[in-house]
Amino acid sequence: MDLHMMNCELLATCSALGYLEGDTYHKEPDCLESVKDLIRYLRHEDETRDVRQQLGAAQILQSDLLPILTQHRQDKPLFDAVIRLMVNLTQPALLCFGSLPKEPSFRHHFLQVLTYLQAYKEAFASEKAFGVLSETLYELLQLGWEERQEEDNLLIERILLLVRNILHVPADLDQEKIDDDASIHDQLLWAIHLSGLDDLLLFLASSSAEQQWSLHVLEIVSLMFRDQNPEQLAGIGQGRLAQERSADVAELEVLRQREMAEKKTRALQRGNRHSRFGGSYIVQGLKSIGERDLIFHKGLHNLRNYSSDLGKQPKKVPKRRQAARELSIQRRSALNVRLFLRDFCSEFLENCYNRLMGSVKDHLLREKAQQHDETYYMWALAFFMAFNRAASFRPGLVSETLSVRTFHFIEQNLTNYYEMMLTDRKEAASWARRMHLALKAYQELLATVNEMDLSPDEAVRESSRIIKNNIFYVMEYRELFLTLFRKFDERCQPRSFLRDLVETTHLFLKMLERFCRSRGNLVVQNKRKKRRKKKKVLDQATVSGNVPSSPEELEAMWPALAEQLECCAQNPELGIDSMVPFDAASEVPVEEQRAEAMVRIQDCLLAGQAPQALTLLRSAREVWPEGDVFGSQDISPEEEIQLLKQILSAPLPRQQGPEECGTEEEEEEEEEEEEEELQVVQVSEKEFNFLDYLKRFACSTVVRAYVLLLRSYQQNSAHTNHCIVKMLHRLAHDLKMEALLFQLSVFCLFNRLLSDPAAGAYKELVTFAKYILGKFFALAAVNQKAFVELLFWKNTAVVREMTEGYGSLDDRSSSRRAPTWSPEEEARLRELYLAHKDVEGQDVVEAILAHLNTVPRTRKQIIHHLVQLGLADSVKDFQRKGTHIVLWTGDQELELQRLFEEFQDSDDVLGHIMKNITAKRSRARIVDKLLALGLVAERRELYKKRRKKLASSILPNGAESLKDFCQEDLEEEEKLPEEDSEEDEEGSSEAEEVQGSLVLSTENLGQSLHQEGFSTPLLWLQHCLIRAADDREEDGCSQAVPLVPLTEENEEAMENEQFQQLLRKLGVRPPASEQETFWRIPAKLSPTQLRRVAASLNQPEEEQKLQPELQPEVPGEEGSDEEHCKEHRPQALRALLLTHKKKGLASPEEEDTVGKEQLKTATKKRQLLDSDEEQEDEGRNRAPELAAPRIQKKKRFQIEDDEDD
Repeated sequence: MDLHMMNCELLATCSALGYLEGDTYHKEPDCLESVKDLIRYLRHEDETRDVRQQLGAAQILQSDLLPILTQHRQDKPLFDAVIRLMVNLTQPALLCFGSLPKEPSFRHHFLQVLTYLQAYKEAFASEKAFGVLSETLYELLQLGWEERQEEDNLLIERILLLVRNILHVPADLDQEKIDDDASIHDQLLWAIHLSGLDDLLLFLASSSAEQQWSLHVLEIVSLMFRDQNPEQLAGIGQGRLAQERSADVAELEVLRQREMAEKKTRALQRGNRHSRFGGSYIVQGLKSIGERDLIFHKGLHNLRNYSSDLGKQPKKVPKRRQAARELSIQRRSALNVRLFLRDFCSEFLENCYNRLMGSVKDHLLREKAQQHDETYYMWALAFFMAFNRAASFRPGLVSETLSVRTFHFIEQNLTNYYEMMLTDRKEAASWARRMHLALKAYQELLATVNEMDLSPDEAVRESSRIIKNNIFYVMEYRELFLTLFRKFDERCQPRSFLRDLVETTHLFLKMLERFCRSRGNLVVQNKRKKRRKKKKVLDQATVSGNVPSSPEELEAMWPALAEQLECCAQNPELGIDSMVPFDAASEVPVEEQRAEAMVRIQDCLLAGQAPQALTLLRSAREVWPEGDVFGSQDISPEEEIQLLKQILSAPLPRQQGPEECGTEEEEEEEEEEEEEELQVVQVSEKEFNFLDYLKRFACSTVVRAYVLLLRSYQQNSAHTNHCIVKMLHRLAHDLKMEALLFQLSVFCLFNRLLSDPAAGAYKELVTFAKYILGKFFALAAVNQKAFVELLFWKNTAVVREMTEGYGSLDDRSSSRRAPTWSPEEEARLRELYLAHKDVEGQDVVEAILAHLNTVPRTRKQIIHHLVQLGLADSVKDFQRKGTHIVLWTGDQELELQRLFEEFQDSDDVLGHIMKNITAKRSRARIVDKLLALGLVAERRELYKKRRKKLASSILPNGAESLKDFCQEDLEEEEKLPEEDSEEDEEGSSEAEEVQGSLVLSTENLGQSLHQEGFSTPLLWLQHCLIRAADDREEDGCSQAVPLVPLTEENEEAMENEQFQQLLRKLGVRPPASEQETFWRIPAKLSPTQLRRVAASLNQPEEEQKLQPELQPEVPGEEGSDEEHCKEHRPQALRALLLTHKKKGLASPEEEDTVGKEQLKTATKKRQLLDSDEEQEDEGRNRAPELAAPRIQKKKRFQIEDDEDD
């Protein structure tokens, strides 16, 4: 369909609007309905925006809607509908199509809609239309918030949106007029000024009651100043500035010098009267396409302009690799428009800036704005702060955005845009434009802070110093420019972005250097990523290091395993469902995990876990019955044991572990595979060195970005060229790295600069170019390879090699390289290793170092070469972690077993073993070996047992049991350090004994707290302990219970140091970290222990009252400890019998003794149960509230314990 031919229904609707007769517009009776129909048509237009194009081609807005708007303003329904239709028709083309279309057909429709929008903008450039809008807006703003209806707010928003849409229409570059002439945009601004709409915008920006329109106002203001330069705008009306005059003079001087050079060149050429046959010349030294010299067929005066590229087709650059185009264009408007804009800026700064920017920032932080509305905030910050700095610098006018929080906000958005530009490649250009806005805002913030240093006011200078101190301290602000330079992409970011980045970096470095000089020493924040490795759970055989490989060790190990297997094999249903032989979460299919299951069975056997190995074998047989790999279904117990023996001695394929790697590099790689690395940012402080920070810029990516901008030195401003040369001079002169610029493209640029006729206008560039060339030729005289190095960009290492000589880095690192081993040295090394490897109590490597009288070697070099020669299996065999011996010999295992049997009844089993063992080892190695040998079942059995500090006769009744509980609690909480030495353990135990002697007893603490008035908190604590005991007894499980004080009295008690000391003695755990607030009753306390603690908190008066009641309930209280010991005696005998069975030393008499003790204990507990049932009824009458329930629950716990046994 031809869009220029209007649809019949649409034509009829437009005809029903009315007609224009002269300057008077006569509306039809159905005008309002017709406008609504047009709105409905626009709502249902297709993706080519056909309705919008037809209405634009018919010029409905110019011929109908604008006359209705200006002449029928009193018809409020019609006026509202026309405003609504205009807002729809004038919305941006990008908003209509979503994005810039790439298909040619849609691109044509997009450009057509854009053409109609430009026509709408030209039609609105009249005072009459904006006069009606400003009058209507003024009347609406006169209404108070209680009188304003919802329709009024909608009309205000639509008027602001209409003004925004008209100002947003881009200018037609083909029809754009020259500077100092009125364009369509200037005419629009002048119409806004004449209609008084600018005053209404200032009112909306300054009024606290109209903050809801702040984002609309800021958007309109940003579009008004779209093409303006704030520095030029601030200088209007004050005459030409000296800086502008000097810039114009320099530009004219450049043009004059070029013109003079061209005249001189033409004068040196031959006259016009010459033969057509000027001759042909042979250019010696310049080869043509073949091997002959080049033949030049023109005059000699043209030889200077000869190039091999003449006549060649230039290489076409793909569109995706083309440099980004400049989109922002600045021009000078008409003088009257600029004067109006200057006055508007001044009033806006004085009355509106701080309030409006604060409101907009609040909207942005509370996410009340639309997406990407922060770009208007950053534009306004950069523009008005630059205007304030250029006009009459007054920091108070921009105080809202002059803070560290603003720096942080801009830096966050800049980093976010940078990350999105790298990830969202399709919209990289849009993200780059937003990043440019953020960079401009950051640049203006730095410039304003720098200007504050020159203020005569001491308070302003102090504020500047505080801001700079905060900015230079934080690492992110210092690393920002390095990141932007390293990731600069000219395909997405235009040359103007690079220019602003170079100028901002120059300003930042200048401020930082000046600040460091004034301070002397500057302490800054340093962040370093620290890798914290979280080790995965490995098999027990691997952890303990007990993986015997020799057949002798396996044969010695099998009898003990066979005895355990004979006891377990008789049970055909031995926990088949308790262990799963495969990993369901693994990527390897279940069918392919049979080999891993076999390895797991072997690991269990090596670790001495015979029942687990048998259970795994039976479970694997159920999962993989095919092939009888794990035995047949009707296999006998004896055959199962023989199958397990074969599995134990079979050389099963295992995954290579880190201990099997040959070199340290391979070891580190395997450790990285076995360990999960967590990066933690470690924050510290260090003294700042400006030269060290400057060295971060000494890289090829930064230098290439500067050289890229230097190529357009003729178009750059003098300040931009100065910033480029200053940075390159810092790198070349201050850091002595001029070789970074020894690159062929840089020298071609220098050649073009030195041969430029107007080179006199670039004295700074010419001086620097001559300095770099002089350094290069001086180096080339010494290093002939410098000419080849011109072809490559270089890093600092190559620069050092070029200047100091090739191989200088190797000479510096030669001490770190292992010297080669001669055959004689290898023979000597083998002889020393074989002589000292079996010597007990001696480090093999240390002995080799002492006797190896050859080239000086390090311990690491010797270990690596021993592994390479095959004398050792792994580097880890020689690791030293507080011990000189790694491998356990058979005699050492027997000695450890003997010492354990000798001291297993002492208070400190591990301490006595470490004192008396012959080969000194670390505490962790001894514990691992005891676990591997099966002498102890868990580490808890090796905890040091604490002795009682006070005699039982001194303590009152009930205190002895509390003391026993406290000591047991200390034993359970004591951690077993793995790498601490014996001296540290003895020192800590002595310190604990001294500290324990100084702490008051629990009873003394309780009495003193009663005297101080903490009776109620103590009673609350007692009830909490009893309630926790009841809950744990009923639920059958326990977890940490927080003590939450709900009254002020309890809160004060929990903050009292003496009360906290009492809680610690009772075993209550304080908050473990910042995330915990309350003290907690540990989960490991049993109900019996909790009731003991609660009973010890009774007040003396209550104890005297309860004592006669409790005595008949619990006969034989004095012998409770004795009975408790008798109850635990069968358990100790069973453990001893199990140990003797492992060693093959158990006798039938011992088994009978154990059985009798178990029978006695069971009989006694049954009698106790019967007595409890008989006494329960009597206890309800005597002490129904306290005594009977406590005794009953105590006995119930004993019954459950008997069932568990």
